Amino acid sequence: MTDVSNHAQPLLFQPTRIGDIDVANRVVMAPLTRSRADEAAGDVPGSPMNVEYYRQRSNAGLIISEGTQVSPLGKGYMATPGIYSDAQVEGWKPITAAVHAAGSKIVAQIWHVGRITHPELTGGAQPIGPSALRPETLAYTHKGKLDAPTPRELSLDDIRQVVDEFRRGAANAIRAGFDGVEIHGANGYLVDQFLRDGANQRTDNYGGSVENRARFALEVVDAVAAEIGAGRVGIRLSPVTPSNDIRDSDPQAVFGYLVEQLNARGIAFIHFVEGETGGARDVPGFDFAWARTAFKGTYIANNGYDREMALAAVESGAADAVAFGRLYIANPDLVQRLARNAPLNTPNPQTFYTFGEEGYTDYPSLQQAA
Repeated sequence: MTDVSNHAQPLLFQPTRIGDIDVANRVVMAPLTRSRADEAAGDVPGSPMNVEYYRQRSNAGLIISEGTQVSPLGKGYMATPGIYSDAQVEGWKPITAAVHAAGSKIVAQIWHVGRITHPELTGGAQPIGPSALRPETLAYTHKGKLDAPTPRELSLDDIRQVVDEFRRGAANAIRAGFDGVEIHGANGYLVDQFLRDGANQRTDNYGGSVENRARFALEVVDAVAAEIGAGRVGIRLSPVTPSNDIRDSDPQAVFGYLVEQLNARGIAFIHFVEGETGGARDVPGFDFAWARTAFKGTYIANNGYDREMALAAVESGAADAVAFGRLYIANPDLVQRLARNAPLNTPNPQTFYTFGEEGYTDYPSLQQAA
């Protein structure tokens, strides 16, 4: 990460470079599922409401888009957008253009949920996973919350196909105007399922040893990097979160190996969920300080950061940048509020996954509040 020193303001608000992407500050908008794509049109984003939502938040140095499925089978929630069809690519173009016009950069979070879905969301198809193990979790469908079923174990041909879906998703993201991609390797979704021995009980080259369980993740990274360049590729990891019924007997071993391999590949960033996603930070099992020094690209820290924590993390070098999720839902002008230490709007969880403008584009900026 390249530093551009300006002692007039804290490092958090100074420009830097994340891989091949120049950013205006080190505040990152985390990926946020909002369930407001056009399902009837084929999970297409790009409505005026979608464009305005991202435009409002284009004070972040880097925006990471909401999770964007790489195939119809990769969809795990209602009204989430895709990046596999021409219509979806066209839908993203006005969003990326608006973000760039406002002076920010944006990468697409490319996503496959694996076993965390339901045939109601996948056009009737059975979910897939590394092993035929049913997760103890619910899928959110138009028929309400339904038990996720037992997935079909991926064949070797299936695995090659999914790796190629990630590659095409990355190529489509660049076509759509994104500056790069973040591979969703966190929170119990497909990449994470391969990594963890609680979800992966394969006996072939994709299961068993740490190296084998990391193989799928690294094949996805390699395919995407070959397509768009390693300097435009990041990955999100959550080594100790239990989200979506995910667990591992030795997170330090598997994610330690993965971090070393990712470092050798020269990707732009790793976006770490430090602790339980949306929960406790002090969860044992992985040494994030070690990862900070072992990975020479940009370390983006995430999970429960407030202004003081973010300022301290970047000033001390504990992180290169800090990602904010819920605070960005409620505060479209978050960077300005953090810079001025201004009051923050409170997010309303009741409107996180509804379908209209309420709780989406109607949170007031400081200027509007005044």
